[in-house]
Amino acid sequence: MELKSIALILFHKYTQPVEAGKKTEVKEMFPTIALCGIVVCLIIASFIPNTPSVINGAICMTIAVICVLYDYVKKREKLNIIHAFASVDIETLLVLCGLFVVIRGITDVGLIDDAASLIVNAGGNNLFVLYTIIVWGSVLFSAFIDNIPYVATMLPILTSITALLGIEPYVLYFGLLTGATLGGNITPIGASANITAVGMLKKGGHDVSFGDFMKIGLPFTLVAATTGYLFIWIFWH
Repeated sequence: MELKSIALILFHKYTQPVEAGKKTEVKEMFPTIALCGIVVCLIIASFIPNTPSVINGAICMTIAVICVLYDYVKKREKLNIIHAFASVDIETLLVLCGLFVVIRGITDVGLIDDAASLIVNAGGNNLFVLYTIIVWGSVLFSAFIDNIPYVATMLPILTSITALLGIEPYVLYFGLLTGATLGGNITPIGASANITAVGMLKKGGHDVSFGDFMKIGLPFTLVAATTGYLFIWIFWH
């Protein structure tokens, strides 16, 4: 209900009727099968210990190559392969590559470790204060950095802190996940999906600036994060 109210406030000027375009005819089920295969393989890989750090990328690239080869074998048209590679959004890929390089750099120099320690130390021995700082600190940091290395860094720190306090860590775990997951929706660089979506819009002739994205992302994130923050504390704690 809260998110619906935010949507009504943000988009109240757009009163024109929405017209459904022509439905796309489904001619081939293999892309759906391939997508499901990616999801299943990624889930399986997550349960395998000590996998290489590039395993997720390797899975996606392997299935992508299989799709291209399948299309060529079925249609025997080299033009389809050329068209497939030509449709790749190079600019978005370069932005993602640059972002990952920057994230790896700040991770290696210890900035994420310092940020995690700062958040935890500020909470002291008060569980509610610690929970609050973790949620909203995670929202802030995840708006500008990838949440995967941040969460991976925070988990053992929270485990150690809760062990010293003699309490269960789960409420802090879920607070961390809430803040880190939702915080990425604030900015276009907060999540890979955001970067990809903005790139697709730009390719379609719709430029989305950093400020335009935040005008929508910030209120939605604040409402969603507040709801999760209160719900977890009230019903879990």
